[in-house]
Amino acid sequence: MENNINLPENSYHTEKVTYLKQSGTQTMAKSFMANVFMLMSFALVVSGLVAYLFSSNDALLHTLITPTGLSPLGYIVVFAPLAFTLVMQLGFNKMSALTLGALFAILAVVMGMSLSFIFLIYTSSSIFVCFFSAAGMFGVMAVMGYTTNKDLTTFGNIMYMGVIGIVIASVINFFMHSEQMSYIIGVIGTLVFTGITAYYVQKIKAMGEGLDMQDPTAAKLAIWGALMLYITFINLFLSLLRVFGGRRR
Repeated sequence: MENNINLPENSYHTEKVTYLKQSGTQTMAKSFMANVFMLMSFALVVSGLVAYLFSSNDALLHTLITPTGLSPLGYIVVFAPLAFTLVMQLGFNKMSALTLGALFAILAVVMGMSLSFIFLIYTSSSIFVCFFSAAGMFGVMAVMGYTTNKDLTTFGNIMYMGVIGIVIASVINFFMHSEQMSYIIGVIGTLVFTGITAYYVQKIKAMGEGLDMQDPTAAKLAIWGALMLYITFINLFLSLLRVFGGRRR
């Protein structure tokens, strides 16, 4: 006759295994987030250098602006970042990590060219103040998104709808040139992009948990995460400029 004996579960061993799993998951998430922020920072540095180079060089600036307004290249530069973002998102599954990385690098350069226009509109001091203000706000919300246990999915979806509205309004105002509308877009944009930062960081953290960093998909996801945070930061910065930026006379 077979005896079925139920041995007591070794609670210490179970707790140890659970702790090791959680520790490993947190380590992978931290490593993934570090890669994301490194790529984002690289893109911001590239954009900043290109923006300064074009704004301080008349020959380069004249390739974007003519006496009658934007040149054909200038119009391309203005709308190219949105096109690059859509291409990278729609082609994520088909593109390799190398292709996505190259597109992200080109996007950073084109965005820098586009950002060179702000030096013609706003004073240098207000640009730097708004940039560091955006960095501070972005950093606070990133920490909140990383540390909170509350699911921000619903909140993020609402913020994302706000982003779509801002994009549409910005395109319309590009042709209307309404300062009042630009101010309103800036106020709403500051709130929306501040809030969506926490949502994106939480979402990116969740992707990093349990992710094998040797998997080729990990590199693609890191680029995607960096793209989302990069675009969010740029838009937060521009929103602050619309509201608080001191214009050149």
